[in-house]
Amino acid sequence: MTDLQIILLEAVVSATVLICFAAFVLGGLVKGTLGVGLPLLAVPLMSMVIPSPRAIGMVAVPVLLSNLWQMIDGQRIVQGWSRFWPLIGMQLISTILTVRFTLSLNEHEMNQMVAASMLLAVFLMVLKPTFEVAPQREKKASALVGLLSGLLGGVSSLTGPVIITYLMALKLSREEFIGCISIIYLSSGLPLYAAMLYYGRMDFVDLSYSAMALVPMALGLYLGKMIRNKMSENRFRLILYTYLVLMSIVLFARS
Repeated sequence: MTDLQIILLEAVVSATVLICFAAFVLGGLVKGTLGVGLPLLAVPLMSMVIPSPRAIGMVAVPVLLSNLWQMIDGQRIVQGWSRFWPLIGMQLISTILTVRFTLSLNEHEMNQMVAASMLLAVFLMVLKPTFEVAPQREKKASALVGLLSGLLGGVSSLTGPVIITYLMALKLSREEFIGCISIIYLSSGLPLYAAMLYYGRMDFVDLSYSAMALVPMALGLYLGKMIRNKMSENRFRLILYTYLVLMSIVLFARS
C-alpha cells in the first residue's frame, strides 16, 4: 500500500468516525428536544457511510439503556405489560422473522428499506392521523400495531411513529404514555438486537462502539434541552422533517 493510499484510508476512517459521532449528537439532540427520535436521526445518517445493519446495531446500547431507565422511572411496569402484551408479543414474533428475512437483502436493498421506513415515519408525524380505539377492540388493535411496528423495526429499528400514533389514540395520560411507551420500546429493542446478534447482522464489536456512543448522545441530550427553550417546536419539527425526507431521497439514490 502506497503512502497516498494510506493517507486516503485514514481520511475515510476519520470522516466515518466524525459522521457517526455527529449522528449520535443529532439523535440525542432530537430526543432532548422532542422526547423521541434517536434511531430516526442516527440510523439513516450513519447508513450513508456504514452498512445499514451496523448502523442499526450501533444504536443498541443508547436505546436500551435510555428506555430501561425510563421504564423504571415510570413505575408502570405491571400495568404496561398487562395492557399491551398482544402488541409486545406480536412485535416480538414479527421482529425476529423480519430480521431473518433481511439476511437475504444486500446493502442497497437494506438502504431502500430504511429509506421507505423513514418516509412512513415522516408521513405519520406530519399528518398526525387521529382515530379512536374502542376498549373491546384494543387487544386486536394492539396485535396489529405490534405486527406493523415489528416489521418496521426488523428492517430499520424505526418503530416509534407507529407506536406513538397508536398510544395517542388510546388517550393515555402523560405519565401513562411515558411509562408504557418505554416498556414497548424496550420490548421491541431486546428481540431486535438479540435476533441481529443471533443471525450475524451485528456483533460484539458493534456493541462496544454502541457503548461509546453514550457520550455523544449525552451531549446531544444536553443541547436538545437548550434548543427546546430557544426554538419553537413547530420550527424544529419542520427542520427535522426536511432532513428526513432529504435523507430518504439520498438513500434511495444510493440504491
